[in-house]
Amino acid sequence: MNKRKIFIACDTTSHKKINQIIKETQTNKLSIHYKIGLEFFLSPKGREFLKKLKKNKIFLDLKLNDIPNTCAAAISSLKDLRNISYITVHINGGLEMLKAVKKLNKKIKILGVTILTSFSNSSIKQIGHTKSIKELVKKQVALAKMAKLDGIVCSGHEAKSLKKICRNMEIITPGIRLHEESSNDQKRVVTPKQAFQNGATAIVIGRSITKGNIKNNIQKLIKSLN
Repeated sequence: MNKRKIFIACDTTSHKKINQIIKETQTNKLSIHYKIGLEFFLSPKGREFLKKLKKNKIFLDLKLNDIPNTCAAAISSLKDLRNISYITVHINGGLEMLKAVKKLNKKIKILGVTILTSFSNSSIKQIGHTKSIKELVKKQVALAKMAKLDGIVCSGHEAKSLKKICRNMEIITPGIRLHEESSNDQKRVVTPKQAFQNGATAIVIGRSITKGNIKNNIQKLIKSLN
């Protein structure tokens, strides 16, 4: 089995828990990286903790969405975090914003977030959209490509139809659940194997790994990809 790129979502404010996750997810059968979101980044001493991490595999999931100057300034403020490999911005911010953040920092890969996996076609209409999620995501990905982003973040449901559009771009898929688990706040979920079969170059998986016995859960993940 080729090493699959896996981002473990560290959705916690506990330094101890993140250290445990990093320690117990080590394996030579997968390419393991770590996703840090707003919950931890904004917690007391969260940023200082990130500075000390020796792993240069951090996916900082801030989902920036503001005017071009503000987002560019936010990216610039992260220069002290030298172990950050990826950062997310909302494609909804528009082409000029995407271009602004892309040209600012060549070392950090910029990922464009499409429609969040917590949305369904009915809930997207509630906020005023008339197009389907599939149509919206294709439009967003075209913008990401124009801005020369390094990759996109999209549901495994849309990944299959984006493979041709996203040549030379990473397709990172969240909303991953092992087997047929409860999806909680996620609406458009897939299994790890389904995500990769649909064209994902990497997946983001959190609770399926970090709840319960982490080492056993990693073995279940490896088994599910065979």
